[in-house]
Amino acid sequence: VTFHIEPYSNRDDQNMYKNVKYIIDKYGNHPAFYRYKTKTGNALPMFYIYDSYITKPEKWANLLTTTGSQSIRNSPYDGLFIALLVESKHRYDILQGGFDGIYTYFATNGFTYGSSYENWARLKFFCDQFNLLFIPSVGPGYIDTSIRPWNAQNTRNRISGKYYETALGAALHAHPSVISITSFNEWHEGTQIEKAIPKRTSNTVYLDYRPHKPSLYLELTRKWSEKYSKERATYALDQKLPLS
Repeated sequence: VTFHIEPYSNRDDQNMYKNVKYIIDKYGNHPAFYRYKTKTGNALPMFYIYDSYITKPEKWANLLTTTGSQSIRNSPYDGLFIALLVESKHRYDILQGGFDGIYTYFATNGFTYGSSYENWARLKFFCDQFNLLFIPSVGPGYIDTSIRPWNAQNTRNRISGKYYETALGAALHAHPSVISITSFNEWHEGTQIEKAIPKRTSNTVYLDYRPHKPSLYLELTRKWSEKYSKERATYALDQKLPLS
């Protein structure tokens, strides 16, 4: 388990320090608590910071640089803090803020600079230059018009699994540190990958995967996870990345 920190009210360097400390103190010894092995051999927890750009980079630097007033670095609460990159210009704010990497979050190709597959090679190059983790985000499709009727332009048809496989192929091509799947079975945004059978209520028709099996997207996830693990093992040696 890793943590996706939403932009709660008044999120800043001081209460982030307290919250990270709370999470690690309470859950850090649990066997399911995810730690990423870095190039230096440290196993650090990972925190994805959603809408990180809302907070000024100077505030993040207080928390995430070794000289910051609230610095978490080289303490028992150190970790890998992953910023959300939406626009190209966010790259330099992320650097200034002291983050350890970037992720792209949105499962809609073309919606933002970060979520557009065509930009992933450039983002990976940038991350390599500054020793950041690059974590592209993929999804099986997208449709949220049941809750956002005005947003049809961002619908992405699943095309019986082809959209998901194209996204995963683009992610693998960039040789990323990690791949994140933006799903958490959010049926209202059409990003679920759990098993699905036909179902409707009085006001909702749920997506299913016919004519394929209910487990189609779980099977595709396993297939591409295995492919990624094999490929990563080869380029990790070249880049001196950790193997796990």
